[in-house]
Amino acid sequence: MEVEAPTEEMRTAESLALTEELARLEPEDRAVEFRKLGKDAAAMAFDALDPPQQAELVDALTSDRVRELITELDPDDRARLLDEVPAGVARRLLAQLSPRERWMTADLLGYPPESAGRIMSPEVLSLHAGQSAEEALTRVRARGRDAETLYVLPVRDRQRRLLGVTSLRDIVLAEPETGVSELMNADHPVVSAYDDQEKVARLIQEADLLAVPVVDREHRLLGLVTVDDALEVLEIEDTEDIARAGGGVEPLRAPYFSVSVQKIVRSRIVWLTLLIAAATLTVTVLSAFEATLEQVVTLSLFIPLLIGTGGNCGAQAATTITRALAVGDVRIADLPSVLAREVRVGLMLGAVFAIVGFPLITVLFDRDIAEVVSLSLLATCTWATLVGGMLPLAASRAGIDPAVVSAPLVTTLVDATGLLIYFGIAQVILI
Repeated sequence: MEVEAPTEEMRTAESLALTEELARLEPEDRAVEFRKLGKDAAAMAFDALDPPQQAELVDALTSDRVRELITELDPDDRARLLDEVPAGVARRLLAQLSPRERWMTADLLGYPPESAGRIMSPEVLSLHAGQSAEEALTRVRARGRDAETLYVLPVRDRQRRLLGVTSLRDIVLAEPETGVSELMNADHPVVSAYDDQEKVARLIQEADLLAVPVVDREHRLLGLVTVDDALEVLEIEDTEDIARAGGGVEPLRAPYFSVSVQKIVRSRIVWLTLLIAAATLTVTVLSAFEATLEQVVTLSLFIPLLIGTGGNCGAQAATTITRALAVGDVRIADLPSVLAREVRVGLMLGAVFAIVGFPLITVLFDRDIAEVVSLSLLATCTWATLVGGMLPLAASRAGIDPAVVSAPLVTTLVDATGLLIYFGIAQVILI
C-alpha cells in the first residue's frame, strides 16, 4: 500500500502541535526535548516559539545548533529574538550571520522599540512603475524566492520612492503589455518606520490588508509589515491589556506552565501591594465616620452593596474606554464627550437601582434608610462611571498604559469616595 507523502499543511499542523507542547514545558525540559528533533522540525518549531522562549533555548543549545536556527529566521523575527538576549550574546549571534543577513538584522534593530521598523520585513520584492506586466512577472519569477510575501508588490520610482501598490493577482491576470503604473493602487495605506507598531497592526486588521508598505521620512520604500506580524503584535498587546486590566498583573510573556511560580508571584505582588495601600483610604473613611455608624448601625449593612455596585460601574466604564482607546474609537481629545456620555450612563444606572431598591428597603427597614441608600446609589453610580471614563484617558495623556489604571485602581478609588458620598448623604438625612 502506497503511503501518501505529507503535505505542507500537514507539516505546518504538526509543527504547531509540537510548538504548543514545547511551550508548555519548563526551560530545562524544553531544551532536552528540542535536542531530539530533526533539523527541519527544529527549525519550524524554533520559528514558531515566542522570542523569550527562543532566547532560553539559545542559552541551552550549542553554538553550532544556534547558528543554524538563527540563520533560518526572517530578519524581523531575528531582531525580536536579539532583543530578548543580553547585548554580548546578540553581538556574538550577529557576527555569525552572513554580511547580508547581518546588515538587514542590524538595520531593523536601529529603529526604536515598539516601532513599525522593528517588525517590518526588508526582504520585499518591489516593481518599477515603468515596467510592463510581462516584465514584472519575469522579475517575480527571478527574485520572488527571496521575498517574504508576493501578494503585495510595492511600486516605486528609480529613487526608491513609493508610488503605490499592486498585487501578484493583478500582474498575472493583466495583458502582458499593460503598464505596472496602470495596475497599481496609489491610495493604498502606507506607514512610517517610526509609527507605533500597535497602531500599524490595528490598521492592517481594520483595513483587511495582507501587508502595508513601510517608508522613511523621504517616502522611500524600506519594507513591509505583513499580516502575520500584525497579528502577533495584537496578541501581545491584547495579552498585556487583559493582564493589567485584571488586577495590575504584569504579562508573563510565556505560556502559563512554562513560567516559574516565583515569576508569577513577582508579576502580581507589586500592584497588589499598591492596591492594598490604596485600599487603606477605605479604612480611613470608615474611621472618620465611626460616630455616625454608632448612631445608625443599620448603615453598615449597605456598605458592601454600595461599594460593590460603585466599583463594578467604574470598572465597566474603565474597561469600555480602555478598549475604545486601543482600537482608535476614542481619542484623548474626546474627553469632554466621553465624560458627558458616562455621566448620563451613570445617572440612568443609578436611577434604575434606586427605583428598584427604594420600596424594598422601605419595607425591610424604614423610609429614611431607603432614601439614604437610594440617593447614594444614584450619586455613586454617576461618580463611578465618571471616574471610570476619565482615568484611562488621563493615563493615556500622561503616557501611561490605560490598562494599568483601569478596573483595579478605579474600583479602589470608587470604594473610598463612594463611602464619603454615602456617609455625607446619611448625615444630611438621618443626623
